[in-house]
Amino acid sequence: MNNNLFDLSGKVALVTGASRGIGESIAKLLAQYGAHVIVSSRKVEGCQTVVDSIIEAGGSAQAIACHIGEMEQIESIFNQISTEHGKLDILVNNAAANPYFGHVLDTDLGAFQKTVDVNIRGYFFMSTMGAKLMKKNDGGAIVNVASINGVIPGDYQGIYSITKAAVISITKTFAKECAQFNIRVNALLPGGTDTKFASTLVNNPKILEQMLQHVPMKRVAQPDEMAGTVLYLVSDASSYTTGTAINVDGGYLIG
Repeated sequence: MNNNLFDLSGKVALVTGASRGIGESIAKLLAQYGAHVIVSSRKVEGCQTVVDSIIEAGGSAQAIACHIGEMEQIESIFNQISTEHGKLDILVNNAAANPYFGHVLDTDLGAFQKTVDVNIRGYFFMSTMGAKLMKKNDGGAIVNVASINGVIPGDYQGIYSITKAAVISITKTFAKECAQFNIRVNALLPGGTDTKFASTLVNNPKILEQMLQHVPMKRVAQPDEMAGTVLYLVSDASSYTTGTAINVDGGYLIG
């Protein structure tokens, strides 16, 4: 085992939803520790901006667009990774959809379908194809970015919360069945984080005040505060850790 448990030199990592927010912070940190990072999201322009920043800082990265709600694009990105790199060591499923904020009884079919297609079907088949590529090269690590909403449903975030509970279950299922291939699968459960994705919550004073009543640390997180846990979960430091869901929530779930 490497003396530096967090060293990712020689590793190829794919991070989805990495053009901003938590995904961007994860991509930059993995690159900082030596991984070649494939920065992915729906639009390649935002990914390239992150890639340029990584390269400027001395890291290695490339941008590949992929909408994980589209099966053809999932197949395409893994074909490209296999052709160009011949392997995948790390997969961080971070891209997510949350198009509806309102009472669960008013959820329309379009919002339901979009959320399920990305957050459940997308994570499932990204993990399936990622694990198959990892299996060919003696293993790897997958991290699924779920949410504390997968444990305690968020107010007016019904279908999103349901899909994030499914992500936790996906994590445990893949961890159990892929351990024989030396593939570890874990989940990160962020609490309220100051990102564009969560702007409906953190930029609404009333909602924010209500949420922080349950957070012992009395603040929301910054995206960079999520990345360290992912670094741990994809590195040799967590070599005996699989099937777990780590809360990074300022104490929300105990609050």
